[in-house]
Parts: sequence; structure tokens; C-alpha cells
Amino acid sequence: MSIKRASVLFVCVHNAGRSQMASGYLQHFAGDWVEVRSAGSAPADSINPAVVLAMKEEGIDLSAQRPKILTDEAVEASDVVITMGCGDVCPLYPGKRYLDWKLDDPAGQGIDAIRPIRDQIKSLVKELISTL
Repeated sequence: MSIKRASVLFVCVHNAGRSQMASGYLQHFAGDWVEVRSAGSAPADSINPAVVLAMKEEGIDLSAQRPKILTDEAVEASDVVITMGCGDVCPLYPGKRYLDWKLDDPAGQGIDAIRPIRDQIKSLVKELISTL
């Protein structure tokens, strides 16, 4: 009997900072037993370079990641949807577990401002893993 992998979708506006850090951490800590997605309601052209740098300090390489548009299909395919400041734009589907993480937006911030956001995301992701 196979056990279904949990599926988590991280959503923020630009999919260039918070949701990318969260998906990077979840992939890093949970490996193959969790399916990880991230998306944005208005995706940026690329990931915030300071976010890539901050995650590299943690041994997690986001340089190959690209912001993706939020789709209904991504939400439907996920067990847990975690929003980070996308407000009313995030679609709601019955039967999904929704969490809203209140986090500062790293957009336009330097690495010194991003590190505390990154560390907050790291502890939230570790907490999340214990509930999956």
C-alpha cells in the first residue's frame, strides 16, 4: 500500500521572495515525501537576487527557480495552501487546508533585511512539516 505524498502550495504576490524561500526550505527538509509548489498572483520576471543570496547562505540554491503564475489547477492539486500576503486574489476551494503566514515582503530589501524574514520562514516550514 503506498502512502499519498502531501502536497503544499506556497503563494505570494510576485513569487520572487517569500514563497520561493518557503518552497526551498520545504524541499530541503522534507525531500521527496512532500510535493512542493509555489506561485504568485502577479509573478515577477525573476527571483529577488538578495533572496537567492540569503538562501545560498543556508545551503539552498534557488538560482534555477523562476516565478510562476498562480493557477486554479495548482490550488486544486494541493492539500495545503499557504498564502503570504496575496490577500483576496488567492482562490479558495473547499476541502483544502489554508494557512496565512504574516511575513514582511522582501521586495526591494537588502540581504540584512531579508535574513530575519528567511529565518522566520524556516521556523514556520519546520512547524508545518510536523503537521503534514
